[in-house]
Amino acid sequence: MKLTLKHLRQHAVSASLFRPTTLRQAIERLGFVQADPIRSPARAQDLILRHRVKNYRSGDLDEHYSSLDVEEDFLYAYGFMPRSTWVLLHPRLEGKLSTAEQRVLEIVSTHKRIHPRELEAYLGRKREINAWGGYSKATTRTLQALHYRGLLRIAGRENGIRLYEPTTKLHEQIEPGERLRKLVLLIAAILAPLPDRSLRAALQHLAHAAPALEGRQSAVTRLLDSGDLAGGVVDGVRYVWPKGHLIRRRTEEKVRFLAPFDPLVWDRRRFEHLWGWPYRFEAYTPPAKRKLGYYAMPLLWRDDVIGWVNVLNRQERLSVEPGFSKEKSTEPSFRREFEAEVERFRRFIARRETADGTTGWPDRGERPGGRRPPRPSLLPAADDPLQK
Repeated sequence: MKLTLKHLRQHAVSASLFRPTTLRQAIERLGFVQADPIRSPARAQDLILRHRVKNYRSGDLDEHYSSLDVEEDFLYAYGFMPRSTWVLLHPRLEGKLSTAEQRVLEIVSTHKRIHPRELEAYLGRKREINAWGGYSKATTRTLQALHYRGLLRIAGRENGIRLYEPTTKLHEQIEPGERLRKLVLLIAAILAPLPDRSLRAALQHLAHAAPALEGRQSAVTRLLDSGDLAGGVVDGVRYVWPKGHLIRRRTEEKVRFLAPFDPLVWDRRRFEHLWGWPYRFEAYTPPAKRKLGYYAMPLLWRDDVIGWVNVLNRQERLSVEPGFSKEKSTEPSFRREFEAEVERFRRFIARRETADGTTGWPDRGERPGGRRPPRPSLLPAADDPLQK
């Protein structure tokens, strides 16, 4: 049977949006959940998990993090991952620790978990220029370096600030070539089906995520030759996916608001080819130049992304403003399912305090120079947004 865009869309939606399960199982099945601190209307990790975890509410990942046996780390972006993914990234560096790193590791090893400011009592408040060109405390930079090397792990967060603890579980001894093979297949599975060109571009992030692994440039070709990756061509674009048949079944009669970093959205090249219009994340675009909105979320109807929504939750009043890149559906089922998704989103985002008394993950410390992202412009509330 000839491969078509419809087949690619069906597989992408059906494979990624699997039947909701437990939080632990969803993270294990996804293999990686990208994180982002912007909370307009919720953080990316929560927006991604809400479609894949039963009765998920914003903040559940933070609340249950310590019991999930998951890690924060970098794959093709920064995010959350099960240990089955984390062990493929380590060991990263075998070089000798600096004097500062040795000192910090010794101090952290005497604590169950430690907040960066607790190190100031030992090491002072010296600042350094960070990778963004701003300033960070030297202690924080050293903690981040030890975390990158796999010697420390994120134990949780306090008002959005990472808490660190020693890594107690040893790295599994996996042969480097096998680690690379599994990482390539993992990324291919998360984003499948993916243009060959996009997969090769995503693998370039392994230069940071797994620098000790060699052969990234030729890995896709080798796995296609071995049959571990399958492929096909549509409209002159070569797609690849882990071996096996594409899922070809009718998708649910359901509307979904997708996160900008959802696996279905992540590769913009694939997005435009599969759904016929260019999606752009515009949180850092000057307001006057935005076309979709500060935090526009793609609007999925069945297996087609037909537009976007901007959602604002202010003073516990939810405002949903849709926009359409294609002709707006006039089917009664679309209106019914759109309203059902709004209600699901209302329950997901309902205010509630976590165990430590906070209500989320502040933006500070996660962006260049520790600056908060700009606040979204207010959107008018709409009793019936589909009438517009």
